[in-house]
Amino acid sequence: MLAIINATLVMRDHLIPEAALFISEGKIQAFGEMRKLQVPADCEILDVEGEFVGPGLIDIHTHCGGKDYFSDNPLPAARHHLEHGTTTVLPALYFNMDQKGFLDGIQVIRKAMGEKEGANMGGLYMEGPYLNPKFGCDRESNPWKGPVKAEDFLPIVEAAWDLTKVWALAPEREGILDFVRAVKEKNPAAVFSVAHSEAAPEEIEALLPYGLRIGTHHTNATGDRVKYPECRGVCVDETVNYNSGIYAELICDSRGIHVDPYMLRLIRKIKGDDRIILISDAFSMDGPVPQGYEGVTDINFDFAGEIAGSKLTLEKACYNMMKHTGASIVQAFQYASYNPSRATGLLDRGEIATGLRADLVVVDYKMNMKKVILKGEVQ
Repeated sequence: MLAIINATLVMRDHLIPEAALFISEGKIQAFGEMRKLQVPADCEILDVEGEFVGPGLIDIHTHCGGKDYFSDNPLPAARHHLEHGTTTVLPALYFNMDQKGFLDGIQVIRKAMGEKEGANMGGLYMEGPYLNPKFGCDRESNPWKGPVKAEDFLPIVEAAWDLTKVWALAPEREGILDFVRAVKEKNPAAVFSVAHSEAAPEEIEALLPYGLRIGTHHTNATGDRVKYPECRGVCVDETVNYNSGIYAELICDSRGIHVDPYMLRLIRKIKGDDRIILISDAFSMDGPVPQGYEGVTDINFDFAGEIAGSKLTLEKACYNMMKHTGASIVQAFQYASYNPSRATGLLDRGEIATGLRADLVVVDYKMNMKKVILKGEVQ
């Protein structure tokens, strides 16, 4: 048994200072204030000297770890995120892949998930194939601009249905319901996300009964349907804000470039702390830094000068969210652990609770990573 002592435990809605937590057989066995617990004499002891111990971070949407794409080198990519406290990561495959690219990427990741070094990979996030070709980095390379056809998408669904936690799509694509129904036939628990889209509210809400539950990188790569030049339209962002059952993914970089700090605070006010998910959306793109972005170190640019994901890891996104919005460390863990676990059905993790998987991190008040514990083992 491993006993973590002198901890400040980060619970779902409060802190437990001067606490201990016991781990055995990869699961949380007990926890609470040290004065109420007796530490067995034969325990291995990890004294964290008052630092915060929270649930392991869950990044549901990221393409890379460092410079390594998951579709090419999944094990070093997974290790990179694990070292930064992400005990569950969902590798994202992007719509710039053709059918063969998707199939190859799925196979590579599936194989890596069977390796010990890939133990923190928890499934897939399919950012495609059917997004709106107007939006997103590297959109010139999009091979999915044509009709939604079963012969194109069924091989991908067949290859990935059991691994994929989230299928991102643009609801306005003609024929998208055929794709949705095919996914649901293979996996009734499938979750969908509105992504790279200019869909009207009614097009998005029509997919709610099928499991549309997430707004991909909220306020990024979304359009606007303006009926009258003098009036603001309503589109994806407004629909995600309005529907209480939809989680809003947020890329929270240090300067508030993906999402302006004022917008972050507004989203938090509208959505509430239980419907925000922090993601890294890490990507690797070496386009030149456009004028006005000098000194930016945690986002990428494509060769057209547009933003192309981030260089973030999730603990940095947590600290940025705290800085930009005044969220507490308890709420940061909610955005990066509990909420993503609930949105994707990973219910055996995401909070400190007896019987759950012992995926834990030790951090200071700025979310600097001190220790990472995966399935009860200190990394």
